Amino acid sequence: MRLIATDLDGTLLDSSSTVTRRTRTALDAARERGIPVIPVTARQPIGLRAIAAGAGFDGWALCSNGAYATHLMDGRMLFAEELPAETIRTLAEALRASIPDLLFASVREGGETFVAQRGYAEIADLSDHKRDPRTMGGVALDRVLDAPSLKFVIRHPELAPAELFRALQALGLTGFEATLSGAPFVEVMAEGVTKATGLARLCEHLDIDRGDVVAFGDALNDVEMLRWAGHGVAMADADDIVRDAADETTTSNDDDGVARVIERLLALG
Repeated sequence: MRLIATDLDGTLLDSSSTVTRRTRTALDAARERGIPVIPVTARQPIGLRAIAAGAGFDGWALCSNGAYATHLMDGRMLFAEELPAETIRTLAEALRASIPDLLFASVREGGETFVAQRGYAEIADLSDHKRDPRTMGGVALDRVLDAPSLKFVIRHPELAPAELFRALQALGLTGFEATLSGAPFVEVMAEGVTKATGLARLCEHLDIDRGDVVAFGDALNDVEMLRWAGHGVAMADADDIVRDAADETTTSNDDDGVARVIERLLALG
């Protein structure tokens, strides 16, 4: 084990969105042995900063489901893969033709800029994007669709994300990558971008082989990463597709599932 890659919500963080004492101790023990712990998340830097101190994160992080790698201390950007504006517009127009009342948002500029369609903030909670909805503002749809995006967000006031995801897949469009993270919306990235592709690029930069990576996750957006890593670990309450992608299943995030695996692997090492 030369690198630990971990999802946050539903995986590393407990139900109160904090890192437990046992989990922090396990992360610190790994770091003391020179093993970097990389957050690989759908979150943006604003959401990472909220928990960075509690988790001890002070190095590289992968945001927007692997779309870009940023250094949490000095702000360096290792790479960023954006979804073209023309792809976003085509996708949005096709979906709106079959589903009324959709709302969209776009993550831009290293995850620091959040461009939300008028009406989006009214159905958003702080936990959705780790941003106060009162700061989101609201613009015309054309403004949301007129620039490249690190992550394009699709949601509906009433329809479940899984239903929107199926509708998006049924369109038969190409040129993008869509997934679900457990948040109340569908997340769309540039074509081919997943947590696995982002992690592969970061590991190449760090000169770490995939066989030496241990990865943790619980949601659909973690599947590719768990398959790619040398050892993938799913959380106990993950969906079947996630557990099938992993090499083992640990206990839940509220039962220090990540810590239990790290403790065992460090003892073996």
